[in-house]
Formats: sequence, structure tokens, C-alpha cells
Amino acid sequence: MAVPKHDFFTERQRKTARFAKALGHPVRVYIIQLLSQNACCYSGDLSEDLPIAKSTLSQHLKELKNAGLIQGTIEPPKIRYCLNEENWKLAQKLMKEIMKV
Repeated sequence: MAVPKHDFFTERQRKTARFAKALGHPVRVYIIQLLSQNACCYSGDLSEDLPIAKSTLSQHLKELKNAGLIQGTIEPPKIRYCLNEENWKLAQKLMKEIMKV
């Protein structure tokens, strides 16, 4: 009998894939690098730095947030984004595990 797809992969494999997917675009990699060098930044500042539309930036931020790599705090009229340190450390650990040869 075949194993159902949802039971075949471990939770670690699913988390690794989710983090990898979230980092699968250069804009998102740039955002993570920026946030790892600075404590936090505002979405408005990011939109000035990046050559993309604000709506496109919002989608990238949403993807990173949904993966748990960043967190946003609403400070009207702006949103302040920071790394989710716990999940970022986990993502680094999981990526190192799959990079071992």
C-alpha cells in the first residue's frame, strides 16, 4: 500500500522546503540580507531601495512573513519589519543540514 504524500515527508523536510521557497527570489534574499544587517526596517524604506512597485514588494514581504522568516509590526502609517530570529536560526540550521555532503 502506498504511503500518503502528506505522511511521506518529515516536518523538518516540509519546513526546509517552505523556507527555501520563501528565499527563492532575489528580492526576498535582498530583504533577508538587509534585515540581518539592520535591526529592522520600514516597508517605505524598502520601497525606496528596491526598483519594484510597492504592491510587488508587499507580495514579497507577505511570502517571507507567511514562511515565518520575518515579522511585521504596524506602526501607523508604516509597517516595521524585522527578522523572526528563532525561525531564521532554524532555517539556517535546516539549510546547513541539506548542504552537507
